[in-house]
Amino acid sequence: MAEYLGKSEHQRKRAYSPAVITQGGKTVWLAGQTATQDEQGNDISGNFDAQVRTIFSLLDKTLKSAGGSLANMVTMTVFIIDPRQGDRFVEMRGSFFPDGNYPASALITVSNFARPGMLIEIQGVAVIGG
Repeated sequence: MAEYLGKSEHQRKRAYSPAVITQGGKTVWLAGQTATQDEQGNDISGNFDAQVRTIFSLLDKTLKSAGGSLANMVTMTVFIIDPRQGDRFVEMRGSFFPDGNYPASALITVSNFARPGMLIEIQGVAVIGG
């Protein structure tokens, strides 16, 4: 079970927790996830919203294979190329955690990714059970 600290109005608006406390459970370290194709194989290079949706779906599928879901994420590091997309990402992230228990998070702007068309990468840690 995770304890999500904070929950001020600012933290709710930014869809993050300043800290998440866990004890026990299975820790899942999630590799950085990117997407230039959606799950149907369509090209989503340069499409920020489609990449965000695809990445969260892929993270959820990975966590489900480990016995959990996105709800088990306790922290994430998000890398974006365009800082103007930061607010859009925060808005979208909130929809993936409807219970309001948001992971601790860092949002970092980078100059480039490994392949053209990538606009965002997300890595994280989840704790399942406990």
